Amino acid sequence: MSISCPPGSSRYFVNSGDTFFSIARSFNTTTAALEAANPGVSPNNLQVGSLICIPSGARPPSTCPGRVYTVRSGDTMFSIANAQGVSLSALEAANPAVNPNQLSIGQLICIPTGPAPAPGACPPNTTAYTVRTGDTFFTLAQRFGTTVEALRRVNPNVNPNALQIGQRLCIPR
Repeated sequence: MSISCPPGSSRYFVNSGDTFFSIARSFNTTTAALEAANPGVSPNNLQVGSLICIPSGARPPSTCPGRVYTVRSGDTMFSIANAQGVSLSALEAANPAVNPNQLSIGQLICIPTGPAPAPGACPPNTTAYTVRTGDTFFTLAQRFGTTVEALRRVNPNVNPNALQIGQRLCIPR
């Protein structure tokens, strides 16, 4: 059975441990509003993976120190942080109620703004580089005449064992 959410509302897939209360808290809404938006759903019997509707206007708490982002298919906290030009730790700090291992398509999260560098911004004496298929810190160090340790120093928030195509790195000159 396919659930259609009303215009303006967003879709949310139930994760393990979710309750109407925890979902309502994450989206700064009430359990009554969730129940009204999901008349056929029993709040006492949520099924992992089932789709519910988040009422229009529901959003993360107004304490969001930045802008709101809607999670899309394939997103991870790491990929969102990288694409938005913020550190993973800053993204997680701006979303304390979000389990980084259980993002759901349609979930709203807060992207912090402020002192974080713009996407692709690199410190002096480095050059921006976009990761391509087959790149590793070792091959990049060889290609650009630097060391793996130097790459780690200028990319402190990058896991060298989990590079992603399209990810931006800074390469020492």
